[in-house]
Amino acid sequence: MRWQIVAVGKPKLKFIAEGVSEYVRRLQPFAPITLSFVKSGAGEGELLQTQSRDAYRIVLDERGELVSSDDLAARLARWESQSIKRSALLIGGADGHDESVRSAADWVWSLSPLTLQHELALLVALEQLYRAYTIKAGLPYHRPPAN
Repeated sequence: MRWQIVAVGKPKLKFIAEGVSEYVRRLQPFAPITLSFVKSGAGEGELLQTQSRDAYRIVLDERGELVSSDDLAARLARWESQSIKRSALLIGGADGHDESVRSAADWVWSLSPLTLQHELALLVALEQLYRAYTIKAGLPYHRPPAN
């Protein structure tokens, strides 16, 4: 499955930009991934939808479904078994997503009940995708809880 990450606003915080680059690099062996940014402001929702046309749309939103890392890994496996070829992860700007973006989603995912700054949400989402792939692959990056 190929991944397309579309976010509103390019990360301005240096540590976020470095972390995003690191996790995009780490994800490459598991799945091809492209990262693109749209400008914030009027029409950003339409741009997100246009860039993700014909993809399985995953929208990050605080009102979405909370899942564990293991659950996310199971979803990845299920999507792959359903022959989903391209997934698009849509990350809104400072004001989040409008209803048209949420209603066009195949899945609305919440990273936390906390409201995360949008650049940080991008980094956390990429780390969780990487973690999910390592869980699927049985790699030591993800350590199960001690009994």
